[in-house]
Amino acid sequence: MPKLKTRSAAKKRFDVKKGGKVKHAKAFAKHLFTFSKTPKSKRSNRGTGHLRDMDAKKVIKEMFPYGG
Repeated sequence: MPKLKTRSAAKKRFDVKKGGKVKHAKAFAKHLFTFSKTPKSKRSNRGTGHLRDMDAKKVIKEMFPYGG
């Protein structure tokens, strides 16, 4: 049986950790910071976050056939 391929888009956007958590970059954080964003929203969109368990399970099952 042939090997299953990981979704290319998922490879670029998510990182599956050893404990089953899925790390992702925050949304709305590109060029939009140059105007009309409050300091609070700029701070909260900095860096990375983790998907909730239910969403992480879906992402791993559908896009990462070998769990990351």
